[in-house]
Amino acid sequence: MTKISKICCIGAGYVGGPTMAVLALKNTDIQFTIVDVNQQRIDQWNSEDLDNLPVYEPGLAEILTQTRNKNLFFSTEIDQAIKEAQIIFISVNTPTKSYGIGKGYAADLKYIEACTRKIAEVATDDKIIVEKSTLPVRTASTIKEILHYKESSCQFQILSNPEFLAEGTAITDLLNPDRVLIGGDIHTAEGRAAIQSLSEIYEKWVPKDKIISTNIWSSELSKLVANAFLAQRISSINSISALCEATEADVEEVAFAIGKDQRIGEKFLKSSVGFGGSCFQKDILNLVYIARSYNLHEVADYWEQVILLNDYQKVRFFQNIMKQMHGTVSEKKIVLLGWAFKKNTNDTRESAAIDIAKLLIEEQAQLHIFDPKVNEKQIVQDLMMKTNFLQEEILGKIKVYTSINQLFDDAHAVVILTEWDEFVSYDWKSIYQQMEQPSFVFDGRNLLKNNDLNSIGFRYFGIGR
Repeated sequence: MTKISKICCIGAGYVGGPTMAVLALKNTDIQFTIVDVNQQRIDQWNSEDLDNLPVYEPGLAEILTQTRNKNLFFSTEIDQAIKEAQIIFISVNTPTKSYGIGKGYAADLKYIEACTRKIAEVATDDKIIVEKSTLPVRTASTIKEILHYKESSCQFQILSNPEFLAEGTAITDLLNPDRVLIGGDIHTAEGRAAIQSLSEIYEKWVPKDKIISTNIWSSELSKLVANAFLAQRISSINSISALCEATEADVEEVAFAIGKDQRIGEKFLKSSVGFGGSCFQKDILNLVYIARSYNLHEVADYWEQVILLNDYQKVRFFQNIMKQMHGTVSEKKIVLLGWAFKKNTNDTRESAAIDIAKLLIEEQAQLHIFDPKVNEKQIVQDLMMKTNFLQEEILGKIKVYTSINQLFDDAHAVVILTEWDEFVSYDWKSIYQQMEQPSFVFDGRNLLKNNDLNSIGFRYFGIGR
């Protein structure tokens, strides 16, 4: 078996960057090169300003100081990196299709296919291709078919090595994984050798009993199913939050009680305004599409309900804002605290904040927005995609702050949409004095304590309380 000395990762995003950084940290004898067509993104990764990385993850900057330009490199020289590497990770975006067959459900695999064709074009020796992106089951067969028609003596082994990272804790998840899943051709000597080559890279710090080998189809499907199950738990507790509000039960007390049942467990029972991120919705929609393609319509309907409940939770939260504020937010100053889909990340994909902001803008509210890690450019871009407004129109409807100075002055309401720890430590008594009366707090993360806020004078509304 050839000793692995060079590894390439195509895609310098939220998965590729942190994953290769940790692999490089633990495999100092291997050169890792992350390539991307986006020059600006590569420049950010190479910048001396570690506060300006394209991906914010606690602990990532510290690892980069130990690995970057030593055995970890960022480049736009894609062809060269592919030629030199023995293992190539594909870690590009697989968004939900916005056109054609499967629109709104199926994964768009055009970037995966483009990467595969590029590998076929420039490879001059044998390669192990590793699917790191989240993909529909049986995608490996498409990759194999494209590579099969390459007119050369090169041999390719396809592996599936899905990531199970939670943004905000990605570095911790990589350093202490629950499991590492490697799917490949377990029925041939070449396939087993490829699995072993990748396994040995992880074995530098991951116990062997946590490295699981499966056939490639099981590995591809396991990623979709894992995200579907996690999202299902969130939608389940969010459905109960609506019932709690109607019956005067407390969803946090309910979640605590059922979480003590070892058969259920306490994780992912935190009720909120709704889940977001790049994976949950996309992967469930993909699972729905796959089920329907095999005429498993009852299965598809079951999983689609997880998405429908998530959308319902966001609308329900917005409707409560309207109800409590006397049916109108027109021309009222509404402060949005948080824009990222969760704390400790700058990722805004599918963030509940975007949907809530859109609904408030449609009611002619004046939005004043602050997030510790998300800048104005990203917020405007998100709203342009969601509302179809032009940039100038968006900027006339919102104001984005880089600190909380003057953020709360004369505000009618505060809406908490991301569970950033710093929001808890704010001087809420002082904030109350800065705001118009009556002052409202709509806590979409149950971050604050309603008794404390009500005693100050706020009209406080959480989820499921």
